[in-house]
Amino acid sequence: MIHLNKLPNHQRGETAEVFLRRHWIAIVMIGLYFAALMLIPVIILVFLSVADLSIFNTVLIGPLVSVLMACYVMMIMIVTMTQFTDYYLDTWIVTTERIINIEQIGLFTRVVSELNLPEIQDITAETTGVLATLLSYGNVYIQTAATRERFNFKQIDNPEHVKEDILRLTHAAKVRHGELEPFKGGWEGA
Repeated sequence: MIHLNKLPNHQRGETAEVFLRRHWIAIVMIGLYFAALMLIPVIILVFLSVADLSIFNTVLIGPLVSVLMACYVMMIMIVTMTQFTDYYLDTWIVTTERIINIEQIGLFTRVVSELNLPEIQDITAETTGVLATLLSYGNVYIQTAATRERFNFKQIDNPEHVKEDILRLTHAAKVRHGELEPFKGGWEGA
């Protein structure tokens, strides 16, 4: 059981059971993109020094290239920090009563959505690709009858396990709210 001191709209008797963030591979991919994009100015500078173009030693072109390179590096750093912020602040909390989806969009927009567990109608776990299969990460989609299409848990670790946890918590919430009879075990028919 996870203890979080301040859940949004905390309900009496509610406890946090699952706290999710995106899989660590997402931060590795952000780092790889950053490294690849930072390599471009290095390659250009190496090419220019090997080519020994005297045009870049002029009063106008040399400083202009330096300013453009600095702007490029700053833009790459801003995009990388924005992606890291999005990675770090996207969280999903599953409690005994509801799911809280906290999604950071850009630097200055945060969307917090809630879904009561008894409203859940369908849960789908999806693992796509070789890397996702090997590292066991993927997406979990939660569907309700409401107007909101579905909740998406993006790039989380062990999506099948998370799906089973949410199914278990949903069943328990529906039993608590009198929507289902408690499961007594055993097979009927067969």
